[in-house]
Amino acid sequence: MGLPDGPLPALQRRGLRGVRFVRRLAADDPGPFRGGLPEATTRTDPRRRQRFLDAYVQALIDRDVRQLSDIQHKSELRKLVRLLAARSATIIPANSLESALGLSRPTIARYLQALEEIFLIKRIPGWSRNLGTRATAAPKLIFVDSGIAANEIATDARALLRPGAPFGPLLESFVLSELSRQLTWSEQFVDLSHYRDQSRYEVDAVLENRTGQVLGIEVKAATTVGPDDFRGLRRLADRLGNDFVAGIVLYTGTSTLPFGDRLRAMPVSALWQVSASTAD
Repeated sequence: MGLPDGPLPALQRRGLRGVRFVRRLAADDPGPFRGGLPEATTRTDPRRRQRFLDAYVQALIDRDVRQLSDIQHKSELRKLVRLLAARSATIIPANSLESALGLSRPTIARYLQALEEIFLIKRIPGWSRNLGTRATAAPKLIFVDSGIAANEIATDARALLRPGAPFGPLLESFVLSELSRQLTWSEQFVDLSHYRDQSRYEVDAVLENRTGQVLGIEVKAATTVGPDDFRGLRRLADRLGNDFVAGIVLYTGTSTLPFGDRLRAMPVSALWQVSASTAD
């Protein structure tokens, strides 16, 4: 299978093979809002979908989490899930959860591990290659299914259109989860990380293969893109030189736009849409 026109074919030409952007089932469905659970996406009634997702998460806690860990504070665990959903796609300091839940750090660490083992959440590690500046090693936390995260914070597609709504974090969580899933199909090993340094340069997703070639991806919940949206990607490009394959800003617009050497803006839909000319 080929890849759409633009910087993505460079993944194949320059070594990052197998990172395939495939057509998602029900591609006209707003994935960041409903997620990917078939039982949820097929429910058109929002109230039925909410009841299903609530029951799904509760069943995970009652059955799967309790099998993996000694759960002594069931109500606090449920509260932890909601707190994590509200902070999805962010770096969460451990002490902030301690104060909010009234639980010890070891207990919270055990619960986080259990939630990750049942594939409810995923922690994206910090990326660094000793580039002359200190980068955070703290992981960024995302929900594996953005529909569950949206349900946990009681929001829907209409609410996300309002000013101040958490559309950005949900969209980023959706993209990172989709990238993580597609990397499991890769023809070679590719690590997924995020980048943030003390100068506040950030890149939402850093994909690096075993030979050190890097693709950077930024996510922007807006229909327009400007040069400032490539700030973190330019930082990586300057420091990595030829190891930097491409920098892409995924946004909610519809056009693919060049922004300089190896830099391009592309629609978020590039994650799952493949043109007929590039299909198998």
